[in-house]
Amino acid sequence: MMRGLRRALCALALGAGVYLFPQGGQAETSYTMLSFAQLEGWADDDHEAALGAFLQTCRDLNDPDWRALCALANEQDPKAARGFFQLFFRPVLIEDGAPALFTGYFEPELSGARRPSSRYRYPVYRQPPESRKISQWLTRRELLTSGVMEGRGLEIAWVDDPVELFFLQIQGSGRILLPDGSSIRVGYGGANGHEYRSIGTELVRRGIYNIHQVSAAVIKRWVRRNPLAGEDLLMHNPSYVFFREVSRIPASAGPLGAMNRSVTTLRSLAVDPRFTPLGAPVWLEKDGAKPMRRLMIAQDTGSAIKGAQRADVFFGSGDEAGIEAGKLRDPGRMVVLLPIQRAYALLPGDY
Repeated sequence: MMRGLRRALCALALGAGVYLFPQGGQAETSYTMLSFAQLEGWADDDHEAALGAFLQTCRDLNDPDWRALCALANEQDPKAARGFFQLFFRPVLIEDGAPALFTGYFEPELSGARRPSSRYRYPVYRQPPESRKISQWLTRRELLTSGVMEGRGLEIAWVDDPVELFFLQIQGSGRILLPDGSSIRVGYGGANGHEYRSIGTELVRRGIYNIHQVSAAVIKRWVRRNPLAGEDLLMHNPSYVFFREVSRIPASAGPLGAMNRSVTTLRSLAVDPRFTPLGAPVWLEKDGAKPMRRLMIAQDTGSAIKGAQRADVFFGSGDEAGIEAGKLRDPGRMVVLLPIQRAYALLPGDY
């Protein structure tokens, strides 16, 4: 009875639609309250920058507790941002038994055109209306080889590289740079309903690479060196992402995240919303070759982001951001900052 009540309180504490206890026999989620003194590097971060990112999306949070905090944040002197977070939030370490893993993502930039040509041959598609009516539509291979997409006006643009288009689908948003110097921004517009399969894992399974050798750059080079086998490798992933044209945000702003607001370079985090509520501040302690200690905001999600200690750091737009994002695969920990009453509601009754 108490366990069931505690679960109900936890779900209520983080808002409707957030599921904190995964199904299927996985380990039960644990919650540990920390002090700000236990957050390594907390005092050295730029909390003003984190407050700016928080304000990008907090107005979209519907729960009364979050709305009240957003109103206070709007009135806050940015120079006192650290005090704001310490006064109104408590750090909660949420764990599900799986080790922490942090990777990176970015907004790709592809070369393309509004019309097809001998160079621009690979279409960026909108989602067909019939695919929205069923949970699982055609696989990637069926979709691209059956002719079902042709002659229907579903093309947003055509690009010159099928490998970059494949990785655009993994990132979920990007820019298509046109020959006249203008660009088209595209965002996630739907999917065919099939589970994502990693082509990097498939290269390891085939014995082509060891796991520590695989990266986005390595995969791209291999596919381009082996065009026929490379095309077949891309088809190994049955998932297919469709796009929509995004024209309402300025070129200087970041792409839209899961909250339909622009994400911020090195301040926005993609998380699993079953554990981390979208819009919440998250303290990141990423280890590895380039340690990162900073306050991020959970403003995005991703199909590969599964688990309480799993997140993607947004690195910005373009090739350089892509290189940096592709290098990231590090351990560490992330700590969610929750409104005080919500934080205490998650703790065991004898805390």
